[in-house]
Amino acid sequence: MAFIYNSFCFFVALFLFRIASAQLSSDYYYATRCPRALSTVRTAVINAVVKEHRMGASLLRLHFHDCFVNGCDASVLLDDTSNFTGEKTALPNLNSLRGYEVIDTIKSQLESICPGVVSCADILAIAARDSVVSLGGPSWTVQLGRRDSTTASLSAANTELPSPSLDVNDLISAFSNKGFTVKDLVALSGSHTMGQAKCALFRDRIYNETNINSEFATSLKSNCPSSGSDDNLSPLDVTSPVFFDNAYYKNLVNNKGLLHSDQQLFSGGSTDSQVTTYSTNPSAFYIDFANAMLKMGSLNPLTGSNGQIRTNCRKIN
Repeated sequence: MAFIYNSFCFFVALFLFRIASAQLSSDYYYATRCPRALSTVRTAVINAVVKEHRMGASLLRLHFHDCFVNGCDASVLLDDTSNFTGEKTALPNLNSLRGYEVIDTIKSQLESICPGVVSCADILAIAARDSVVSLGGPSWTVQLGRRDSTTASLSAANTELPSPSLDVNDLISAFSNKGFTVKDLVALSGSHTMGQAKCALFRDRIYNETNINSEFATSLKSNCPSSGSDDNLSPLDVTSPVFFDNAYYKNLVNNKGLLHSDQQLFSGGSTDSQVTTYSTNPSAFYIDFANAMLKMGSLNPLTGSNGQIRTNCRKIN
């Protein structure tokens, strides 16, 4: 009996170890195999953001658009092949996602110092964190150990990424489908304290919606006429567009959300109280945002022997 019991305990322990080993690890994951990994990413991100502040928002958005479609597997970085049409030409991404060249630069640098070690998916996760920090936002310990996908899905990108035209209940559903709470939704939406949006995405709001500050709407119309100029850009956060802070929520309270989906978070619904909290308590926002980013970075990663470590983030090995 003792032998059977000990054998049972051994197999339980082995099973638990295999489960644990398939999960992501702390940011010490590359400490021995590529000790300069984190500093290499951080330096490249800082250089890119100094060159163009908007790049911080773009790199954060790359990570988001990667994780929301079949998990954090760097599928968003793959170019089309004869075997599949990737995610880059999906409607939410086409002529919209940016920062691919920054990721290419980071990958090239890492391949030169520790070839075949650091995944593109991990680079996206680290770069997102470093982008937030570089613009004054909170930091968090990025979980690492993701591997890269060997395929991508245009259809998944077209259906799984939430649209800026969604109402609050649809936003809640879209995020709930990925395991996020309402608090997570409101916190992650705070990433719109950085970056810009095209006129085509907010034209209907500034010309047709009523829950918008009239002076704010007027100020946008010169750069976004009722027709044409679809690609003209305006900041998502009119108050402090190149800093990561809680001004986004203050704007929502004052009906100055740029996108329909932004203002939906403060429109008489269940998310109003959370917006109000973040508008007056930046510390609460920072803590919840960091926690939500950790949750997002853990969406269905490829680990263990699944996937691969791509040599070039744009194509499979």
